[in-house]
Amino acid sequence: MLPHVWNLRSRRCFTAIATTLLRFRDREGFRIIHFSVQGNHLHLIVEATDEGRLSRGLQGLAVWLGRRLNAVMGRRGRVFADRYHAHHLRSVAEARNAVRYVLGNFDEHARRRGETVRYTNPDPYSSAQAEGAALVSGAATWLLRAACASG
Repeated sequence: MLPHVWNLRSRRCFTAIATTLLRFRDREGFRIIHFSVQGNHLHLIVEATDEGRLSRGLQGLAVWLGRRLNAVMGRRGRVFADRYHAHHLRSVAEARNAVRYVLGNFDEHARRRGETVRYTNPDPYSSAQAEGAALVSGAATWLLRAACASG
C-alpha cells in the first residue's frame, strides 16, 4: 500500500476489504481460498485456472479494493504501491506451509516486535476465524484440499 493508506487492520478498512473479498471469493477460474490482512498489505492464497485468470482476478480485486478503501478514507487516487507477487505452490508440503504462513503472519510479526502472542483466538483479520472464513471459497484443487486437511 502507499504510505497515505490507513491501517488495513482498522475496523473501517477491514469492512471495505471484507466486502470486496466476498465479491471476489468465487469467480469463474479464480477463487480466494485464504487471506490475512496486515497493517499495510494483504496475503492471499488463491486458485486460478491459468495465468490470465490469476492476473485478471487480482487486477479486478485491486481495483475494487482501491475504490472501497478510497471511499472509507474520503479520497481519490492510487492505493497500491506495486503489483502483486505470485508464487506457485507445487507440493502439499509447500501449500501447507503457505497456508500456515498466511494464517499465522500477524502472530509472527507480533513476536518479532517482542509482543506476547496468545494462541487462544485466531487472527480476526484473516480467514482463520469464522467471519473471515465466510469471505472465502473452499479449495477446489487437490493440492490445497490436501494441504488444508493435513495442516
